[in-house]
Amino acid sequence: MKFLDQPPHYLFFTGKGGVGKTSVACAASVQLADAGRRVLLVSTDPASNIGQVFGVEIGNSMVAIDSVPGLTALEIDPMAAAHAYRERIVGPVRGVLPEAVVKGIEEQLSGACTTEIAAFDEFTELLTDAELAVDYDHIVFDTAPTGHTIRLLQLPGAWSGFLEEGKGDASCLGPLAGLEKQRTQYKAAVDALSDPALTRLILVARGQAATLREAARTHAELSALGLRQQYLVINGVLPIEEGNTDRLARAIGDREQAALAAIPSTLEALPRDEISLKPFNLVGLPALRLLLVSDVPASASRSATTASERSCATAPSLATLVDGIAADGHGLVMLMGKGGVGKTTLAAAVAVELARRGLPVHLTTSDPAAHLTETLAGSLDHLTVSRIDPHAVTERYRQQVLETRGATLDAQGRALLEEDLRSPCTEEIAVFQAFSRIIREAAKKYVVMDTAPTGHTLLLLDATGAYHREITRQMSGRNFHFTTPLMQLQDSKQTKVMIVTLAETTPVLEAANLQTDLRRAGIEPWAWIINNSVAAVHVSSPLLRQRATNELAQIDAVATRHARRYAVVPLLEDEPVGVNRLQTLAGGNQGCEKAPAWLKRDAQGSTIETLQRE
Repeated sequence: MKFLDQPPHYLFFTGKGGVGKTSVACAASVQLADAGRRVLLVSTDPASNIGQVFGVEIGNSMVAIDSVPGLTALEIDPMAAAHAYRERIVGPVRGVLPEAVVKGIEEQLSGACTTEIAAFDEFTELLTDAELAVDYDHIVFDTAPTGHTIRLLQLPGAWSGFLEEGKGDASCLGPLAGLEKQRTQYKAAVDALSDPALTRLILVARGQAATLREAARTHAELSALGLRQQYLVINGVLPIEEGNTDRLARAIGDREQAALAAIPSTLEALPRDEISLKPFNLVGLPALRLLLVSDVPASASRSATTASERSCATAPSLATLVDGIAADGHGLVMLMGKGGVGKTTLAAAVAVELARRGLPVHLTTSDPAAHLTETLAGSLDHLTVSRIDPHAVTERYRQQVLETRGATLDAQGRALLEEDLRSPCTEEIAVFQAFSRIIREAAKKYVVMDTAPTGHTLLLLDATGAYHREITRQMSGRNFHFTTPLMQLQDSKQTKVMIVTLAETTPVLEAANLQTDLRRAGIEPWAWIINNSVAAVHVSSPLLRQRATNELAQIDAVATRHARRYAVVPLLEDEPVGVNRLQTLAGGNQGCEKAPAWLKRDAQGSTIETLQRE
């Protein structure tokens, strides 16, 4: 693999959610360690799952992977980091300042901005720790999905600049307080990121137009930040010979090759590797060691699954879930899940089907990387479409504050206010306000939200929770009726949360973790959707048949352990782009109504042996 040729000290893997950054980063770390290098693998993703991949508990401290000598792993847990960060600021004044003042400081430190700053604080420390530079030959960062990665990498410059120019208004005192003493550390982090002798960026994509466009955008943005040593990895490419076996495999292969032929020009000059689609789930050390291997031995595809096909055979279609949603007449529908599982497509499909039934629908997204207009590729009566653009809403918020609060200030006061509004905290407030305005519409119509990938969604909900606590505190003891956004999200009569996943081990585990976090916030998911299921269609490709068999255990787990109700959406030959195809997806009989006969046989033993007998 070109991206592992003469690797520098720092390796960053980035790309659109769901392209396989974690798997590639883990496999690369194992390969480097197997070659005798000392490697530290770090996740900065709020939805980190490297512990799941290796089958060990990792967490917010360095843990040696015993099965791979020389490999150590660390997950930066944003919540744990935020708690430690808050305590570092609040601890010294607890018992010194009045309790009301301490509570006010704690409330100021309860939002998503503090969580991200705290995680960034640890991230910067790893880049500038002289001892780690000696102890490890390579530090591999399995970074969060694209939007979060870019924000994280922009923070060193943003915070350094903000500290140099002064904090401005006291509204930023809380989150920034712990950063004041570490300016030199941030400068060193920026220098390390932009040094091609120290840092290499690996852009991970799929053979899909959307992920390649995202990689091109990331390439341009990171290049502008000074990170110019970049490599491109196309992951999960269907082997060409599989395209000769059946229509679905041929359609997948044709789509991938067309996307690669039309690759954005900015990516063409980058060193490029392609990793073939594997027939097994990428969990466990044997699977990781085979990921970067071109020719996988047939024995590696042997399946040990004995899961029943009953979950797939009786699974309802997406149309069944839409029937349940339409019965309410209005409400908020939120699709949540890991990046890359198909939330944008399914949100559009649900909205299109509701609108086709004559119901008023507002389809919107809070994901910076979403492309709803591209997915719809058309218009429909009763359907409006919008997007919460973080940059646009932040600029509107700045102008609004300057026009209201700034109108009565003198020149010095206005300068301080403008300086305060340059804080990265401002974006959190602006996005949250836009989110709150949109969900209020759900009292009269359907609002379908294609939310940001898991980590972003949790941060957004944390901002909602902080606002809820503040309003509740202010209103306590008064005879006012009030409803906060969090209260609306918690009300099952007003809000239906659908968790989107794939029938693979890691996506299902991540979806289960998301469900746990939602329940902790008092939000009960209404349904799960298993998207792009191969088990739901008839295939003859040996590789796709093996992957279909692997899906059965995960479909069974969703049906019997995780979901109150669920649907299975099949992987389609034609991409579900355009109003007509989306309508078919949500309004037609696109479900797992009858398990293929071959799948029943394969689920009872070794798929490879079954295929050989046939």
